[in-house]
Amino acid sequence: MILDLQKASVLKRVSAFLLDMILLFILITGFAFVLSVITGYDSYSDRLSEVEKTYETQYGVSFDITEKEYNELTEEQRAVFDEAYKAFSEDEQVLYVYNMQLNLILMISTISILLAYVVLEFILPLVFKNGQTVGKKIFGIALMHTNGVKLSTMALFVRTVLGKYTLETMIPVYIFIMALFGTLGLTGTIMLLLILVLQLGVIIITKTNSCIHDLLANTVAVDLSSQMIFDSVDAMNEYKKKIHAEQVKNSEY
Repeated sequence: MILDLQKASVLKRVSAFLLDMILLFILITGFAFVLSVITGYDSYSDRLSEVEKTYETQYGVSFDITEKEYNELTEEQRAVFDEAYKAFSEDEQVLYVYNMQLNLILMISTISILLAYVVLEFILPLVFKNGQTVGKKIFGIALMHTNGVKLSTMALFVRTVLGKYTLETMIPVYIFIMALFGTLGLTGTIMLLLILVLQLGVIIITKTNSCIHDLLANTVAVDLSSQMIFDSVDAMNEYKKKIHAEQVKNSEY
C-alpha cells in the first residue's frame, strides 16, 4: 500500500462511470414508472387526446401531420387547420392539462432521479465502504478525502445530493424540460453548453482531474489496491511519524 496519492486511471474511472450510469438510468426508469402510476400521469395524456380528437372532428382536420404535409395543403385547408389548432391550443382544458403534465414531469423527474442517486451513490457506498458504487467496486476504485482520510458520511451526502444530483443533474434536466416545452429556446441550449464546458474545465484544471461534485466534497477517486486510506487525520499523522522514525533509525546505520 502506498501513502502518496494513487489516482484511479482514466480507463477505470470511465468504465465505472458508464456502468453506474446504466444502473442509474434503470433505477430512474423504475421509480418514474411507479410515480407515473401513482400520480395518474397517463390520464392527462388521455384527456388531451380526447380534446384533440374533438377539435379534429369539429374542423375536419388532423393535427398529426408533418411540416411537408402541412405545406402541401391548399390555402383554404391551411386556414382551417390554423383555426382549428388555435382553438385547440387556447382551450382552457388543454392549457390545464399541459400545465399539469409539465408539473408532473418536473415532480416525477425530480423524485425519481433523487431516489436513484440516493440508492446508487449514497446507500450502496455506505454498505460497500470507501464510497464505492457498484461500478467503483467492480473496477477497484475507492473514494477518500484529498488528504488521504476515509470518506465521511456527510462528505458522501454533499458529493451525491448537492454535487451530482442538484448541480450536475437537476439543473441541466430542468433546463432541458423547459426547453422541450418551448419556454427557454436557444437560451436553454446555451446554458447546457456552458455547464458542460464548466465541468470539462474543472476536470482538466484540477490536479486530481476531479469533477464539480468532488470539489464540493473535497474527495478524490483512487486505486483501492495501492492507496492507503486512513480512518482519521490522527491515524495518518501517527503513521507518518512511524515511517519518519524508521527512516531516521535506518539512516544511523
